[in-house]
Amino acid sequence: MNDEQRLILLRKQAEQSAVLRKTVVEDLGQQILDMAAIISGVIGAGGKLLLCGNGGSAADASHFAGEMIVRLTAERNRQSLPAIALNADTVVMTAASNDYGYENVFARQVEGLGHKGDMLFVISTSGNSPNLIKAVQAARDRSMLAAGLLGGKGGRLAPMLDRSLVIPHTSTQRIQEEHIFLIHVLVEMVESGLFG
Repeated sequence: MNDEQRLILLRKQAEQSAVLRKTVVEDLGQQILDMAAIISGVIGAGGKLLLCGNGGSAADASHFAGEMIVRLTAERNRQSLPAIALNADTVVMTAASNDYGYENVFARQVEGLGHKGDMLFVISTSGNSPNLIKAVQAARDRSMLAAGLLGGKGGRLAPMLDRSLVIPHTSTQRIQEEHIFLIHVLVEMVESGLFG
């Protein structure tokens, strides 16, 4: 592939992203506002977010937790917000996987860390990850809210969640790009909702 072909590919990728972003904002706008309000309500009432995902979605879950704990931008210096990325502790992840199987790695943590009033927030491009499904079931056993960012048609997780934002695309890359956009938007809205 020569430079001209690479530039054509780059333009095509950028165009796909721009079209999808416009669709996300137009089609999911009210759902995004509702999701931010629910997260703000959980935190405002003393609850916390437990976040999890696999692969790139694990990175997104950790990123989300980091933005909540630290802050989104230097312009708003606010108190830390309670969020834990369940996929970030390698000791717990490997021990739970070894002893209970990878399909239970997040459910085991929800059992130990989750309480009524908390929210489990799952991130999945397919919506079909068995370990996320089991985590949602564990959250339900604790009367927790469950929400998430999904892709495609939402998979098996969509009907299990109280709220979900589904990126209607088949490309993992495009879905993940929109997930990180939504994470930043949600954190900004939560900050605004809680701190003005």
